[in-house]
Amino acid sequence: MNPILLDFPTEFTTKRLLLRAPKAGDGKAVNEAIIASLPELKKWMPFAQKEPTLEETEQNIREAVAQFILREDLRILIFDRQSGQFIGSTGLHRMNWKVRSFEIGYWIDTRYSGLGYITEAVEGLINFATSELKARRIEIRCDTRNERSRKIPTKLGFTLEGTFRSADMSVDGKNVRDTFIFAKTFEQHT
Repeated sequence: MNPILLDFPTEFTTKRLLLRAPKAGDGKAVNEAIIASLPELKKWMPFAQKEPTLEETEQNIREAVAQFILREDLRILIFDRQSGQFIGSTGLHRMNWKVRSFEIGYWIDTRYSGLGYITEAVEGLINFATSELKARRIEIRCDTRNERSRKIPTKLGFTLEGTFRSADMSVDGKNVRDTFIFAKTFEQHT
């Protein structure tokens, strides 16, 4: 089946969070979070190498909307359920629909880090991926030096399958980096 024909919810909740697909107009909240978090994000995220304009962020959000509809990339925005405040982003990327394999990525507005939101969001996304998308494999990849990021898959029971040594450039393009590959598999009954 062509993944564009798959119907599944575009939002779900966890105990403290609303997770949903991006919408036109989300650029303002996302842009503010990126700017507030630029010093931390710049170390790890390609999109944070310079301060984005509001127009650039809104364009990126609208492209994410199109990719979500086409099932090419499933970006998910994270909001506090009570306040409605945008606090970060996650999603299912580099998908293999035949195998039902997905990679999870994430980042958080620095003003909300250390409160367990990303762990909660990723756990919710795993539940969504297994129940709604019948995921068989989920990966989380991170720079071996990113200690905060690598704590998430460890907390959630992922297995460190290996390290890609000297396999990529750092986000600033100045150094070669190593990447951890964490994975979790799920048996799906058809």
